Amino acid sequence: MGLILQITTAATDTVAAAAAALPTEETLSLWDLTLKGGPIMVPIALCSVIAVYIIFERYFAIKKSSKSDPNFMNNIRDFISNGNIDAARSLCKNTDSPIARMVEKGVSRVGKPLGDIEKAIENVGNIEVVKMEKGLSLLATVAGAAPMLGFLGTVTGMIKAFYNMSKAGKTIDISLLSGGMYEAMVTTVAGLIVGIFALVAYNLLAAMVEQVVFKMETTSIEFMDLLQEPAR
Repeated sequence: MGLILQITTAATDTVAAAAAALPTEETLSLWDLTLKGGPIMVPIALCSVIAVYIIFERYFAIKKSSKSDPNFMNNIRDFISNGNIDAARSLCKNTDSPIARMVEKGVSRVGKPLGDIEKAIENVGNIEVVKMEKGLSLLATVAGAAPMLGFLGTVTGMIKAFYNMSKAGKTIDISLLSGGMYEAMVTTVAGLIVGIFALVAYNLLAAMVEQVVFKMETTSIEFMDLLQEPAR
């Protein structure tokens, strides 16, 4: 019995010694990996912050602009047909939407030539479109600049790796290359992620703006047709 206990103890010690001899697996956190990207990660991070801010701010702004009362134009039609211009203008002022502001300008021009009314509505519509597209050009710039910054980090990282190789002489240690390679790969991945995210978001926001513009154009045509209807 004592012999079996000694053998078991020896086997346990051997397994423990073997386990201790095995190399421990090193884990690399996302923050540590980001730091290995070098100084180029600073402008890439700035691009990501700008992109996220513009995306959320524009999404809610455009979403708000796209909301409209389905009975809005019916009420405007009734007011104008009955000659109640003040009520139509008051309804437009109390409705917070690009369509309402555009129609309000048309209502305020009732009685003038149709060409002047149409031009006034078009001018207001153009202003509202510019407001909705605010920041989208900067988002498009981020979508193009972020991958370029990533590629710049690739070049600087490779230069750093080759420089370390040249300074090492005949004895080249892989650790001399790892810093430059980390910088090259991390910045490339980060730049592509930010660029793709910004590009997809830009296209989605542009599509939302187009939908609002289509509603505005439809309403403009409907309003001009209303003015040309015979009075009751």
